[in-house]
Amino acid sequence: MTPEFSRPLKLDQIGGKAQTHSLSATAEERAALAARFALLSLARLDATVSIAREGDTVSLSGRFAANCEQACIASAEPVPSRIAEPVEIRFVPSATTTDEVELDSADCDLIEHDGMTVDLGEAVAQSLALALNPYPRSEKAEAILKAAGVKSEAEDRAIGPLAALLRPKVEQ
Repeated sequence: MTPEFSRPLKLDQIGGKAQTHSLSATAEERAALAARFALLSLARLDATVSIAREGDTVSLSGRFAANCEQACIASAEPVPSRIAEPVEIRFVPSATTTDEVELDSADCDLIEHDGMTVDLGEAVAQSLALALNPYPRSEKAEAILKAAGVKSEAEDRAIGPLAALLRPKVEQ
């Protein structure tokens, strides 16, 4: 399956010297990404990235920007969002082993490639997915949640089983 926002680049076109690429999703690509990420709309997705190759590893760094609307978790009203984030990804060859592998924090921004191409657009799309607010809230959300009996974090801490530990100590 081809990703919605695909910008494949053949590995043999990437040298050791950094190359800059500008990417912009078309209206059709944005609509498909909006459906994939459960967005109400995705009005903009642009990126400027620099890539360089060292052996079988390709490093990508740059920035992306997006304008989108998500549904409020309480009211389903549109919650507009402007996202502007840095992106740093290393494309590495697909793992050929099924052994369990330990990952450290530096390995979390890895995307495997097939040895022939890397997909810059899909890398940006995945970065967008990670940058989205998992619990978007409109201005009315707090009142709706309170009416439904959902406690705020502050209220929950104040009456939880360890609430006494949060209260100031009274000297006697």
